[in-house]
Amino acid sequence: MNTLVDRLSSEPAVKAPKSAIPDDMAMIRAASELTRDLVTPSARVYWTDFLASAVVGYAGVAAAILAPSTGWMLVASLVAVLALYRAGSFIHELTHIRKNALPGFRFVWNLLVGVPLLIPSFMYEGIHSLHHNRTKYGTVEDPEYLPLALMKPWTVPLFVVAAAFAPLALLFRYAVLTPLSFLIPPLRKLVRERYSGMIINPMFRRKSPEGEFRRQWAWQEGGAWAWSTLLVAAGVFGWVPLRALVIFGAIAAATLVLNQIRTLVAHLWENDGEELTVTAQFLDSVNVPPPGLLPELWAPVGLRYHALHHLLPGVPYHALPEAHRRLKEALPVDSQYHGANYRSLPKLVINLVAGSARGAAA
Repeated sequence: MNTLVDRLSSEPAVKAPKSAIPDDMAMIRAASELTRDLVTPSARVYWTDFLASAVVGYAGVAAAILAPSTGWMLVASLVAVLALYRAGSFIHELTHIRKNALPGFRFVWNLLVGVPLLIPSFMYEGIHSLHHNRTKYGTVEDPEYLPLALMKPWTVPLFVVAAAFAPLALLFRYAVLTPLSFLIPPLRKLVRERYSGMIINPMFRRKSPEGEFRRQWAWQEGGAWAWSTLLVAAGVFGWVPLRALVIFGAIAAATLVLNQIRTLVAHLWENDGEELTVTAQFLDSVNVPPPGLLPELWAPVGLRYHALHHLLPGVPYHALPEAHRRLKEALPVDSQYHGANYRSLPKLVINLVAGSARGAAA
């Protein structure tokens, strides 16, 4: 009997499902009241940050292509990856800023980053908003959620490796499937539902765009088709050295892999498909606040405050550090708010892999 008791007491307690967590109304009220003056995006910050990131990123691409040695090529490529990753991360802000808050920003972002990297903003707009829907988060209707912590251990590395091949998949999607889909209606339906969004939930199907968004989708997809076709032609006819195209493609792939790793730790991925409260969604998400500096590289443009962003999706990225500071100081130590703050990426990845291993064993 004692042996059985000792064995049971040594086993980890079964965690309560996220769907059992009630709302922390004190935290929610404080978040609303303490950040009312932080909701206006600064055009100066957005434009300066984005344009500087894009310029440095493409300068890094050029330097990598023209580098006199492999060492310098790798250094320039690293700079390009980090800068273009930061510039690309503004696609997240595009889904949250009000339509007329930053005139021209969406167009310029697509012109400089979205179309050249084959990730036009229509791939994210209309998708990410569902991830923030209170009744859809973490369910089968959430295009950006998989219960990775409850799935097989091999799911996590496969999730990252798949991103390395994304540039080739995107090239094929736009250069081949786009023109063919307008000639074959059933293919168009498939492309629109399955291959027109940054989606990780294989069960999700996208609906047809409407109104102004349909026009946005049309010109962005047209631009991506023209650019992808030009890239293919440049390679086939030798207009651009193959080495240059390979380097550009490798840099693009690295930015997507980095984003995929960041996505791994954006949430704990522990929901089993049930509807969650706001607090449960917050606790299933991750903040990696200061003093660490590295998160500013792998989770740029406010993504290091991802849990806080789920609590306050209307606060622009540059105001999230101040919002975090206010809430951290105002809320007591036993507040649920402190339960979403973590220190580093490696520990979060290790926890996710360990959680998936436990889930598989169960």
